[in-house]
Amino acid sequence: MRNRGWESLILSVMLLATTPILPAAGKPDYANEVDRKLGPVYQARAADWRNGAVVYQVIVDRFAPSDNLDAKRALYPAPKRLRNWDETPKAGAYNDEAKVYSHEIDFWGGDLKSLRKKLDYVSRLGVDVLYLSPIHLAYTNHKYDAQDYFEVSPEYGTREDVTRLAKDLHARRMKLVLDGVFNHMGRTSPHFQEALANPKSPWRDWFYIGPEYKHGYRAWYDVANLPEINHESAKVRARLWGDVDSVVQGYLRDGVDGFRLDVAFDIGFVYLGELTRAAHRAKSGSLTVGEIYNYPEEWFPALDGVMDMHECGLIYNFVKGKTNGPLTGRQLERLVADCGLEPLLKSWIVLDNHDRKRLKTEIPDDAKRHMAQVLQFTLPGSPCVYYGVELGMEGGDDPEQRGPMRWDLVNDNNAELSWTLQLMNLRKDCPAVRYGDFKLLDTANALGFVRRTDKVAETAFVVANNTDKELSESIPTRESKIMDGAKLRDAFTGKECSVNLGLINVTIPARTIYVLRPVVPETKDYTHYKRVQ
Repeated sequence: MRNRGWESLILSVMLLATTPILPAAGKPDYANEVDRKLGPVYQARAADWRNGAVVYQVIVDRFAPSDNLDAKRALYPAPKRLRNWDETPKAGAYNDEAKVYSHEIDFWGGDLKSLRKKLDYVSRLGVDVLYLSPIHLAYTNHKYDAQDYFEVSPEYGTREDVTRLAKDLHARRMKLVLDGVFNHMGRTSPHFQEALANPKSPWRDWFYIGPEYKHGYRAWYDVANLPEINHESAKVRARLWGDVDSVVQGYLRDGVDGFRLDVAFDIGFVYLGELTRAAHRAKSGSLTVGEIYNYPEEWFPALDGVMDMHECGLIYNFVKGKTNGPLTGRQLERLVADCGLEPLLKSWIVLDNHDRKRLKTEIPDDAKRHMAQVLQFTLPGSPCVYYGVELGMEGGDDPEQRGPMRWDLVNDNNAELSWTLQLMNLRKDCPAVRYGDFKLLDTANALGFVRRTDKVAETAFVVANNTDKELSESIPTRESKIMDGAKLRDAFTGKECSVNLGLINVTIPARTIYVLRPVVPETKDYTHYKRVQ
């Protein structure tokens, strides 16, 4: 049954969009020389779905309960356990039979068919890209221990289900990104077991096997369950991404739009570059995003983008008061200068995911948490939202942050859902925060930056106060089209401030962030913006 109350909530939030300054129709061309030069740049960015997209991460097993669970029970043989949807994951002991921890083989029964039935919900949130944690054949619930990349785990479905999901998403103008776990496989893989048993096996070249290794083979982080793949073998790389019918190219031709690459820093620059070029050959405009905990400079163009964990660290340090506004601003400005804006626009800004505490657990304070989210949605990059964040789901370290989706929290009274819809609406309404340029603002104590395009109406000034005291600042706009005497209005509270002599005069309450946008004077007889683009 459809939740029409929730749909009404979405509609009411969308109506809060800032009024455009200038009408598009019938207006003379007031573009200046800078506008004419940069206009095509912004148009190209806007046309590329990878720039500034809102990404929504889902664990298939935990997102939507299957309608056919009784028929699937045989897919979870002991010592695997099928849990009830209302149970919370808890850390377990090492299982000697399975040779993994017990919480790695607890399942909740979600699948690709049940996920497809929830796409209307995902679409209504305002999501652009659905990113799935690994779905290939594997033994554990997290599936980072692949048995066969070419097959989908039967608990989830089939390759045909992946194609159907991609078609359903494309019909809703969304994209599909899969998790590519190409640095290591699983100890239970028949291919690995054959390689261990038979020195003449063709699978022997896939792994590093020998007495010089602790386990008799090289394992990622010395985790026995995760034997590393031998990328130095050209034949291995060909089957993973180089061949037309390889893992990467095959899924892209099935309708998938890109890959998030697990522990990309371990795969290295050279082989990541090979993979990215192969992906682009198979599907022009596809996306490769690498999990990079390092400083992200120099990982481009080997990757289209990174999971920008460094930027996450900067945001967390700021909202938790470990760094002040001006220092954080300089760090962000340096990041953009070092990496370049174009790859950062395609990079994912991650505040929480399957490996980290959930955002509400990490930052329980509403004001600080919301400040972090506004930065996630306004800094250059693609905000990556972990399923359930929009509902206020909580969860500590692994496996607690991987709990089943709380569909019971989807209702009109959920303040976190309402807040998330406002963030999504800002993202849709303000092109500058999706693909605009970034400039640091000179502040005394606050963090300040501006996102801008060639259209003055799209400008967004972000000013954040992470202190426990009210701040009053006079901040140069660094934007020549923002007119003297004009007003700026916060996208969330509606509060206004003035611009005088190219200075934003703003008072910011403690632990508050403003997204200030130009507004139209109420009088129809005169506007400051009558002859600017």
